[in-house]
Amino acid sequence: MTFLIAHARRLRLMLGLACLLALGACGFHLKGATPLPFHSIYTNIDLDAEFGARLKRTVLANSPDTRFTDRRTDADVYLHQITETQNLRQLSIDAEGRVEEYELDLNFSFELLDRTGHVLLAPTTLRSVRELPYNDRIVQAKESEITRTFKDMRNGLIDQILRRMSAPDVQAAYRNAADRPVVPLPGDTIQRSGQRRSPASPASPGGLTY
Repeated sequence: MTFLIAHARRLRLMLGLACLLALGACGFHLKGATPLPFHSIYTNIDLDAEFGARLKRTVLANSPDTRFTDRRTDADVYLHQITETQNLRQLSIDAEGRVEEYELDLNFSFELLDRTGHVLLAPTTLRSVRELPYNDRIVQAKESEITRTFKDMRNGLIDQILRRMSAPDVQAAYRNAADRPVVPLPGDTIQRSGQRRSPASPASPGGLTY
């Protein structure tokens, strides 16, 4: 019996290793995303912040031949973050006038240009909305949860950004960039994490700004 159990464990281990090797051979790719047609990217998104670091890792995992550059003039394309806004509003109130639920709304706008300013992906806005129960008796814990939820929402947009960048129409636009409209290249200012936010709302718990 002991021999049979040990043999079964070895078989499971061998099968697990075989699956890992198969995944490594075919490579990991996001569903709906394909390797990018360009080899270098510059972005004003802060790659040292959590969102930027995740974006970079995701791009490299799905398009290993693509790298990020420190200078726009060295890159094939410019991933330009235009704006990021996040809003918090009351969704429901109880009979005593206390907030029971908030709606979290995140909007992220970006565009993709080639090195001379040809538009490969016109300004695009991605939106994420979540509902969050709120208890004013545990304000500090809920404020932390709101901050964490906004962070999760922001990271959740990364897959959508990559799918937009790897879409067939963007690949075609890159191959035929000379036929695309040209816009003035925006400045190189890095969008630091949390830099762009909407004005404080009276409904924001604890006076937080979102």
